[in-house]
Amino acid sequence: PSGRPYSEERAACADRDPRRQAFWGELHVHSTLSMDAWLWDVRGGPDDVYRFGKGEEVLLPPLDAEGRGTRPVKLERPLDFVALTDHADFQGEVSLCTRPGTPTFDTPTCRKYRGEDPDSPSRNQRMGLLAQALHPGDELTVPSARSEALCGADGAICRDAMKTIWEEQQAAAERHYDRSAECRFTTFNAYEYTATPGLAKVHHNVIFRNADVPKAPIPWIDVPDVYDLWSRLKSECLDAGTGCDVVTLPHNSNLSNGNMFAVTGRDLPLEEQRARAMLRADIERLAEISQIKGDSECRNGMWNVLGATDEFCEYEQWRGPEYADCEAGTGKGALFDRGCVSRSDFVRYALLEGFREQGRIGINPYKLGLIAATDSHNGTPGDVEEYSYDGWGGMSDATSTLRLEKPEAAVTLTYPARSNPGGVAGVWAEENSRDAIFDAMKRRETFATSGPRMTARFFGGWNLPADLCAMPDLVERGYTMGVAMGGDLPARPPGAKA
Repeated sequence: PSGRPYSEERAACADRDPRRQAFWGELHVHSTLSMDAWLWDVRGGPDDVYRFGKGEEVLLPPLDAEGRGTRPVKLERPLDFVALTDHADFQGEVSLCTRPGTPTFDTPTCRKYRGEDPDSPSRNQRMGLLAQALHPGDELTVPSARSEALCGADGAICRDAMKTIWEEQQAAAERHYDRSAECRFTTFNAYEYTATPGLAKVHHNVIFRNADVPKAPIPWIDVPDVYDLWSRLKSECLDAGTGCDVVTLPHNSNLSNGNMFAVTGRDLPLEEQRARAMLRADIERLAEISQIKGDSECRNGMWNVLGATDEFCEYEQWRGPEYADCEAGTGKGALFDRGCVSRSDFVRYALLEGFREQGRIGINPYKLGLIAATDSHNGTPGDVEEYSYDGWGGMSDATSTLRLEKPEAAVTLTYPARSNPGGVAGVWAEENSRDAIFDAMKRRETFATSGPRMTARFFGGWNLPADLCAMPDLVERGYTMGVAMGGDLPARPPGAKA
């Protein structure tokens, strides 16, 4: 039993190791509640996501006459934990348009979204029906407000529906969380903040510690500045006095046109810059370094990056050398395969930028642990086995033949030939409980793999024995004499070496 009380009511885990164990999970997966997944004929909801994560069979499209999946799929090896991260944007709209009996189900907008009208646009274009662009411009104009025709002038109809969906997701997470002493499976309440300024991908997943969560998600469509997201999470969660705790993590920074890790606000007063850096560092604890849409670790040949060519930086590059370098600027359009590529798209260089910021303002905003994920829109967390891969986007990539075909539109996300099965997240935690795994996320004692469940673990210190790796008490010495992966080294003692 833990000496530390749990933040929620549950039995103490029988399998607890103070030296910590590796647990495997998924922190990025979508169900039919996401607008794109539903359009790809995925009908598995939150319960199906958790059932699949536990090793149970679920059904994927093609759909039968009753709208049910017909393709059975099953995870070869169950996961230890899963966070369902449906797009917070338009969850209310999707439910209003796909559930008979809602106030808007029979509106023209919803009929077109479902593809029932003869003049309904293509599937990719139907996503745009749920929103409107306040400032129409070039073809890269992004929908920036909820559809007034669907949500009302103030958007309240859709926001109320979003709250209902959030409650349904919480209920599903509770149903599948094992609170017994066996601690077989852990669920987390979560969502995706799907920021897409200028059709650059600047998305962040929001993961909560336990069942103490805000009353509603904070979607990008309503809160377009990510610093406002973090400020709201601080006030509505961390400082609310309810037991709420939260971390965020960016994903697919490789498709951000330099926006994800760009240092902004340098024209602000120094104290305000420091406050922004501290806010980000306190909440943004992890980064998704690899998933189905490519690798976000590094890229060779980037502007002002010194060093020799690194063969590992050629792994799963979604955008090749034919794309221009943003250099000191940023761009837009990556979701339509446009715009520049920047060193600020990659985690390795973000870590270096963090040290640079520490020297400039005294605060490092980019202290990031690493995880990998799938981003599956099939509701199939951890489906990474290459020999039995089931795809990630409904019927668009259900077979090997389909994965080689061109998409129906030039939207990067629907080009399955560029995809890979994704990866998994590993954490070092005492036990498989929400508190233990979330604590591992907060202290960044995490790692990422491209699918295989190999463990990675290291310790750092100034006076560790040279033969530490041969010692049977390596782990105990690592924790007592140094710090674990993700931790801060103390100041260097006089004469000491790393």
